[in-house]
Amino acid sequence: MIVLINPNRTISMTEAMLRTARETAPTAEFEGWTSHDGPAAIQGAEDGKLAEGPLLKLVAKASDQNASAIIIGCFDDTALDAARDLAGCPVIGIGQAAYHLAAVAGGRFSVVTTLDVSTPILEENISAYGLAGQLSRVRASGVPVLALEEDAHAAIDLVIAEIGKAAREDGIQSVVLGCGGMVDIKPGMAGSPQIRIIDGVRAAAVFASQL
Repeated sequence: MIVLINPNRTISMTEAMLRTARETAPTAEFEGWTSHDGPAAIQGAEDGKLAEGPLLKLVAKASDQNASAIIIGCFDDTALDAARDLAGCPVIGIGQAAYHLAAVAGGRFSVVTTLDVSTPILEENISAYGLAGQLSRVRASGVPVLALEEDAHAAIDLVIAEIGKAAREDGIQSVVLGCGGMVDIKPGMAGSPQIRIIDGVRAAAVFASQL
């Protein structure tokens, strides 16, 4: 059993990530858990701090229930190191999974995320993972996380527009979708067939199923 934990309390986001994981790795068994005591969305360091305690309780629970792997379903990789110290199984952050997949695919990549407040965290994580040399830019689309749930059509249009700018301006081979709520954006929607679109939930599901 692979447990995908959403560190925020938005159940529809958990359901979307779980559906995506199951579609991506259909032979694996996934469960989706929502952190009901977490913030409604994680946008920046303050929300991340609020999410840590409830998230780690769920990590401990999943480990106690003999999960084969745990996926942290927040692109900030919230409390990832602490979760790994706590769990008796592999713990995968969707951000780290996406970055490494982009790096393995070759060339440089950009990240398209939600708001400016998230940009420093993602840049710090990419540097900590040793991949800063392959990063072109972290771009904020100006879309709040919950807008991806509440006004999905308009939000996705803005994200796709930012992907197009990255494809034209950044000298890249891949764009990483910088939010777990972006799972409904498919490669063909971006209009740039030469640019790979990499989603962290899909990347993490593949890695977890192999582990």
